Amino acid sequence: MGSPKLEEVFKLSGVPTFTFVKPVEYDKLLVALRSPGRGVVIEGRSGIGKTTAVTRVLAELGAEPSTLRLSARKKEDRELIEAIPELQDAGPILIDDFHRLNEDVQRQTADLLKTLADEERTDTKLVIIGINKTGDSLVKFAADLNNRIDTIRFEANPEARVRQLVEKGESALNIRFGIKNEIVKSANGSFYLAQMLCQAACLAEGLLEAQDTVTATRSSFEVILSHVMEILSRRFLSLAVKFASGTKLRREGRAPYLHILKWLAEANEWSIALEHEMVNHPGQRGSVGQVVEKGYLAYLIAHTPELSEVLHYIPATQILTAEDPQFVFFLRNLEWNKFAQQVGYINIHFDVTYDYALSFAGTERDFAKRLFELLSEEELSVFFDENEATSHFSARR
Repeated sequence: MGSPKLEEVFKLSGVPTFTFVKPVEYDKLLVALRSPGRGVVIEGRSGIGKTTAVTRVLAELGAEPSTLRLSARKKEDRELIEAIPELQDAGPILIDDFHRLNEDVQRQTADLLKTLADEERTDTKLVIIGINKTGDSLVKFAADLNNRIDTIRFEANPEARVRQLVEKGESALNIRFGIKNEIVKSANGSFYLAQMLCQAACLAEGLLEAQDTVTATRSSFEVILSHVMEILSRRFLSLAVKFASGTKLRREGRAPYLHILKWLAEANEWSIALEHEMVNHPGQRGSVGQVVEKGYLAYLIAHTPELSEVLHYIPATQILTAEDPQFVFFLRNLEWNKFAQQVGYINIHFDVTYDYALSFAGTERDFAKRLFELLSEEELSVFFDENEATSHFSARR
């Protein structure tokens, strides 16, 4: 077979061979997939190893070749997903990116899951993969579904398992990473990010295949990070700027979209509930609240295809999720002050809660309300008594 090549060891797509590590949830997943009738819902953030684990378990059970694999990202697959209730003896059906289906199809799928479980059908088994709370969304459509499906949530992989992945790659290539600890930590529990960083470290030193003698890498993590960020910037910088600018860049505004992006970068789960974030960041509550409540944020993502590829937003719950682990890594390693300047904002440091406060007589309320709306549309934070529970404030006149 020859010496293993770098791209075969540290893979950025497909199922790993040399570096496969069982996630903590592997055995639970195996039992769920071999249980007849019951549907299986696998949820968790991107890059955590969900799809890889499912593929390996199906192969172990001898069911992988017969599994119909569908993705809600593909138009032709979405049409097949809608037709699943009409299929007989369909065998295992895997639906990836389930959260991207519309509510009608999700409701139809919930009904089918309940039917399959009640009838203990062995001819068809549904396996659904999605982001966090995918199981909850199904139960919302059918409350009695909860006890008829197995929901398995993939958490961040422990550092010990990420380290195991890195060391398997070291053995396959006959190398030793001098920055192994930094790679493990920066992967933040993501097998995918660990693969990406390991491949970048090898590329930086020209280690393209297994070495004849044990070879240690010498590049610092800062050098590797710089190389990775340079590559990721080509793909994600313009995307991040587009999001941070919002529907229209307002240089003197409160930069609500930029703050939302930064909150996402700081989140442990790669997902944020904006309602909670606004409570935790009262200085941005007014401006962020406007773009959320008026539907500007939802419109921006829904009508910008390149954004909807990496971000998923649910207006009803105000939950924003990053779906691409590379995008998350890019955001987490941005120099935010420099980035804000690149976007074009004049000032993102605010010492006061409000930019303006409106004072008016009762007869002028309609005028004041319209003024509030106009100022808010400029992404300024405005005190207006209809929207406040208290009159304690500080404002810049």
